[in-house]
Amino acid sequence: MIVIGTDTHKRSHALSAVDEGTGRVRGSREINADESGHQAAVRWARTLDEERVWAIEDCRQVSRRLEQALLAAGERVVRVAPKLMGASRRGERERGKSDQIDAQAVARAVVKDGVDRFPVAYLDERAMEVRLISDHREDLVRERTRMQNRLRWHLLELCPELEAKLKRGALSDLRALGRLDRRLRRLAPSVRLRIAREELAHIRALTRQAGELERELLGLIRVYRPGLLEEQGCGTLTAGLLIGRTAGAQRFRSDACFGRQSGTAPIPCSTGQRTQHRLDRGGDRQLNRGLHTIAITRAQRDPATREYLARKRAEGKTKKGALRCLKRYLARRFWRLLTEPPVEPAHATEPVLAADPVAPDPITIPERPAPRREVDRTITGPMPMSCIT
Repeated sequence: MIVIGTDTHKRSHALSAVDEGTGRVRGSREINADESGHQAAVRWARTLDEERVWAIEDCRQVSRRLEQALLAAGERVVRVAPKLMGASRRGERERGKSDQIDAQAVARAVVKDGVDRFPVAYLDERAMEVRLISDHREDLVRERTRMQNRLRWHLLELCPELEAKLKRGALSDLRALGRLDRRLRRLAPSVRLRIAREELAHIRALTRQAGELERELLGLIRVYRPGLLEEQGCGTLTAGLLIGRTAGAQRFRSDACFGRQSGTAPIPCSTGQRTQHRLDRGGDRQLNRGLHTIAITRAQRDPATREYLARKRAEGKTKKGALRCLKRYLARRFWRLLTEPPVEPAHATEPVLAADPVAPDPITIPERPAPRREVDRTITGPMPMSCIT
């Protein structure tokens, strides 16, 4: 059997076929990153060996189209973490760096650890939609945070009293942003004031867009993986993070493989008569962040989780060690939830049921209740601010 390592780029891909038994290079090639190049790669690989595995460096922004073409052709594909490729390249006798050297390092990393130890490529389009929306929302939130920091510095120069009254999270609340905008209108015109109001308008737009994306994300998760939302500590954003970063739990052979990918599998650090494990700082850190959020929430609000942590502490584990055990349990739990058959979306081609011949009862629309108090709609002039001189 041969392992074909692939170093992917936007315009081209470097291929290197390595024999699994000897590690000898059986052939190398460079192809264009388009449909004709993908077909040429498959034809070239079939001339080398009947039994083959494709090892692709896990950079899905540039390798996704190649993965799709290989899976459509019936090829077996595994994903290799970039850090494993780097470690394999440092162990090579040939010094330097090139696309072919990187492709050989990817292939030899798989040969060294074994094909079965790597997650197979699995393209889940619905999970990809969840990840795209989740990542896009996080980008907007990060941009909003930068704008909020700049706005606070401008407010500190314009009106220190106003900036001091802003509570934590006030610049993420649309109602608080509206009140702040009305207060800024009363200040004397200046260049700093104009920039501050423009930044405030940008923050309001980003807040609305982030809220719309979160509602869209909630709708997708309710249709695709509703069971995640029923778990304590797993809200819309955390569920979207788990679905998107897992990218199809079917590509992991067991919950132990998923635990290694999520950075929750224990790492032995024993010596002499002392036997213990420590936290894993590797794996997908975003996936680990989602499990960590669930663990912290349950440790604060779930009595059963608090009893579990107390029992682990009584066994002699540290606080971090007990939390590591909890995250490993959560990784096992959510791997099982993510491997369940997803809910199939309803298609428009489904047959329409015939209408019931019996006329339904008319729907009574209740009247709108009267307001509790009379609203004073008198427009009053702006109140002077203490910071205006």
